Amino acid sequence: MNQPSDIPLSLPTEVVRVLEALPQAWMVTDISGIVKLSSDSITNYGIVVLEQVEEKQLLELIDECRSTGASLATEILIAKTRTHPEQTLRVRLSPLNGEYCLVLIEDVTDERRLDAVRRDFVANISHELKTPVGALSLLAEAIETAADDPETVTHFAGRMRREASRLSTLVADLIDLSKLQDHQIDTAASDIDIDQMVTSALDDVQMLAKAKEIEIVVGGTGNLKMRGNLDQLTSALRNLLTNAIHYSHPNTRVAIGTRLVDGIIEISVVDQGIGISLADQDRVFERFYRVDPARSRITGGTGLGLSIVKHICAAHGGECTIWSQPGHGSTFTLHLPQHPDVRAIAATAEGEF
Repeated sequence: MNQPSDIPLSLPTEVVRVLEALPQAWMVTDISGIVKLSSDSITNYGIVVLEQVEEKQLLELIDECRSTGASLATEILIAKTRTHPEQTLRVRLSPLNGEYCLVLIEDVTDERRLDAVRRDFVANISHELKTPVGALSLLAEAIETAADDPETVTHFAGRMRREASRLSTLVADLIDLSKLQDHQIDTAASDIDIDQMVTSALDDVQMLAKAKEIEIVVGGTGNLKMRGNLDQLTSALRNLLTNAIHYSHPNTRVAIGTRLVDGIIEISVVDQGIGISLADQDRVFERFYRVDPARSRITGGTGLGLSIVKHICAAHGGECTIWSQPGHGSTFTLHLPQHPDVRAIAATAEGEF
């Protein structure tokens, strides 16, 4: 507890004990915002300088609390500074003896961020599910009306299969994300041969690469081994290769490079495609974010692939990084510890939705 020696304030011992037991940061100020008494944690928010409240929004609330004599509860957004990131603070104010104001402060930045993520997720998944489901309904009606025309039925049946496949892929990706967020890596961890993993991922995308006349080359350090979930890591690499092929021009090359750096296995996927702007690079790992929505619709992408890659890397104690320039292609790199402590790592993913 902080109490400036030159600004004394006497409160009953019982009141002080209650304040010290509060989980929130707190302070008692006078009507001008001078801090008379506070918890040690009040300094974490950057709103008090030399025992004076400097945040304008909070000063206005203190004045309102004093003038009305009523308790207040609201949230304020504190702008980002060089030393403090942008924060959302829940503040509660109560008048004390008409001269002072008790201010309780709680950082709800992460809570509000997760609320926004959940809202966006629900809105996005509703939209993504609505499109194939609506298409299937319309195609079924079209088949019913064309029951006597085998050629038309065959055409619409093919369309239905594609929409059903798109829906199935979306559901499978959602299940994969759910498993990753439930930290299910340690139940299936094994020793992995990186060369074999690369070969398996390549086999899965060969037909797609051949259809676009894209050559895939492999190089780097061989005979690398690590501990992890083979299915998940193969899925991560396959997602990167699929994206590289989709966003590359025909008759170009996609390369896979592997190397070991200070106990970290790096697997890079390099393409000669359209590239990604710097602004989009900050968001490509978000669920359902698409740099080019029109191209994603053509390729059948769900918008979840890179999010899955991010979570797989995090579950293995690693990360996925990106380098890209519009018109000059992209490089996505998996950075994976050879021996991840998956149980310790699981805790780092808490807070993700």
